[in-house]
Amino acid sequence: MYKIVRKKSLNPTVTLMDIEAPMVAKKAEPGQFIILRVDGDGERIPLTVADFDREKGTVTIIFQIVGATTEKLNHKNEGDYIEDFVGPLGVASHTDGLKKVAVVGGGVGCAIAYPIAKKLHNLGCEVHSIVGFRNKDLVILEDEFSAVSDKLCMMTDDGSHGEKGLVTDALEKLIESGEKYDEVITIGPLIMMKFVTKVTKKYDIKTVVSMNPIMIDGTGMCGGCRLTVGGETKFACVDGPDFDGFLVDFDEAMDRASMYKPFERHKYEETCNLFAKEVK
Repeated sequence: MYKIVRKKSLNPTVTLMDIEAPMVAKKAEPGQFIILRVDGDGERIPLTVADFDREKGTVTIIFQIVGATTEKLNHKNEGDYIEDFVGPLGVASHTDGLKKVAVVGGGVGCAIAYPIAKKLHNLGCEVHSIVGFRNKDLVILEDEFSAVSDKLCMMTDDGSHGEKGLVTDALEKLIESGEKYDEVITIGPLIMMKFVTKVTKKYDIKTVVSMNPIMIDGTGMCGGCRLTVGGETKFACVDGPDFDGFLVDFDEAMDRASMYKPFERHKYEETCNLFAKEVK
């Protein structure tokens, strides 16, 4: 059992939790993930390591409430326990030798982008962070990004916070102004990452994307997280989650990601109704 030592609502649909998991915290690195179960009968879901504190023995997770399991997890409070918390899994993000990087995050994907930006900053790399949200009410981790970025571009679709526009607009503007990046690292919705790579490909800038397909066991055995990268089948849980953005078949990944959305929505509504009955 793993204790929840901190819980914080970042916006109406996104929650942060610090989990007491010293063995995971000891080994975790940016880019890796954990798999958890809320209770003994629960499903296994992957969540990226958003931060960690080796001294306190805690791992930070940030999740969006979209399905039954995240709804159940969000009903847990500080002092409560979750059943399983396994990791760290996956390959840590490559950060060595990078001198100047643009980190591009979108929506809840910023929870994954932040620890990478933080590590690059701590290594002395010049970090330009571009983060985008639909509107000001959905903004998360702005202060945290500001603390680890030499330049921060805050974008919203409707212009209610920061600058109006897409992250691709800000990225191309920086490139056109003469900024030279060793690498662009982008994390967020598949469609966003697809169009970021379209921009960077024009300028031949190496681009790394963090993929988050359907995942079950986290060991490469189930095949649920398979992707096509450079014409070859890869498994995000063991080969990734980071891949060369120029080689990823985004259209296939988006098709696979949409397969279970109706089922996910049904289970979410079923769980919400269950909690509502319990409250009554």
